[in-house]
Amino acid sequence: MVFSLSSDLAFPDPHLGEPDGLLAVGGDLSVDRLLLGYSWGIFPWYSFRYSGEIHWYCPMQRFVIFPKEIHVSHSMRALINKGTYRISFNEDFDGVIKHCSRLRIKEEGAWLGVDMVKAYCKMYEQGFAASVEVWREDRLVGGLYGVTIGRCFFGESMFSLVPSASKLALIHLAHFFRDNGGTLIDCQFETPHLRTMGGRYIAYDDYLKIIQQKDE
Repeated sequence: MVFSLSSDLAFPDPHLGEPDGLLAVGGDLSVDRLLLGYSWGIFPWYSFRYSGEIHWYCPMQRFVIFPKEIHVSHSMRALINKGTYRISFNEDFDGVIKHCSRLRIKEEGAWLGVDMVKAYCKMYEQGFAASVEVWREDRLVGGLYGVTIGRCFFGESMFSLVPSASKLALIHLAHFFRDNGGTLIDCQFETPHLRTMGGRYIAYDDYLKIIQQKDE
């Protein structure tokens, strides 16, 4: 079933959504609604060229990476040891999200349009989103961004202008989480390279227990 959202700040029970994870349409991209959505594993994803309404998804099988399970291949270890690239957090959120948008804007189902970019920039300004940047000297060559709630990171998009830059960003994020009490990186959807880096599916109910776990 697909629900139509009103102006009320609420979402339906995610268990009632469609098999592909589509749960609802409508609503807005306000910080409050996004925070509510992510706290239940619900995220916006829609082709802005072809849909006049926001689509909200909550798959019942979640593709995630546990920070302690991140797989670093021999070739990636060698790249890291070379020290060619510098990795940073939150030095250029705007640059990262705009690169992610530009690289996909011509794709048929492009979803990271102007409204989405503005929404996540507001999330960042209020401390609920973060970016990881990969630099070669003073040039931004890769990175990723996502939403941060509690000890979880909800990945949204990544980009690479040089080989393996987005992998470097993800490895750095996972190691930071591993060393600082982070519990989960939500990848949203499976890709071949995320699977090779340790991504796996878990059931939504198990996922929900983790993202809603209260700090002791």
